[in-house]
Amino acid sequence: MKFTDVRKAAWDTETTGPNPLEDRIVTAAFIVRGGGRDDRVFSWLINPGVPIPAEASEVHGITDAMVQADGQDPKTALDEIATNLFQAAAWGMPIVAFNQSFDWTILHHDLVRNGLPTVEERLAEYAGLPLPLIDPHVIDKQVDKYVKGSGQRKLKPTAERYGVQLEDWHTAEADALAALLIAEAQFEKHPRLGDMGPAQLFAAQQSWRAGQQASLQEWFRTRATPEQGGDPNKRIDGSWPLIPAQRAGGES
Repeated sequence: MKFTDVRKAAWDTETTGPNPLEDRIVTAAFIVRGGGRDDRVFSWLINPGVPIPAEASEVHGITDAMVQADGQDPKTALDEIATNLFQAAAWGMPIVAFNQSFDWTILHHDLVRNGLPTVEERLAEYAGLPLPLIDPHVIDKQVDKYVKGSGQRKLKPTAERYGVQLEDWHTAEADALAALLIAEAQFEKHPRLGDMGPAQLFAAQQSWRAGQQASLQEWFRTRATPEQGGDPNKRIDGSWPLIPAQRAGGES
């Protein structure tokens, strides 16, 4: 069966900031689509218990007033998000997120912070089951290595390169859907992706991500100007999908 026809999930988070180890989720979406059945969309507005910086609110539109008035308790919402991911993974359903390591890591640490089991812990009874995660960001860097222009690897310009057009960018629902549609376009354009089983694709993305981040680290160390953040001691973690807390740092 073609990837475009498979029942699959996509998810996205909007957060208090760009650090997945320390920041908190303020809104999230989980979309299930395909397989000849109706779409299902789940979304959460969460009161993170900490102030939302103005620069974060400018990106996603979620303010302190909004989460204080209507935000769910984080423990309840985070448990629901993790449950959806657990169920999808247990069923072997492909789970798509653009720059998956950010969302997977911030959810992981938010769950731990709230005394909740991580998705991996919930899947312990399914030992040996490969995580069916798909990251269009990692795949794009692998299959199209020479994209010119600063910022052209971000979600919206990436979507445009794959012919995906949406409105309401930077809502979790729109970003999750965009990631899913990009993944469908990638599997259509590069059939070898569909030839891989979940375990092989998972391992491939881990390897690709490690190489991509090592290359980025080398660029920062040897070619980037100080204005670009150049630093001979720059460290960028290449872990995927989970960035360990003790190895923080780096950008996608």
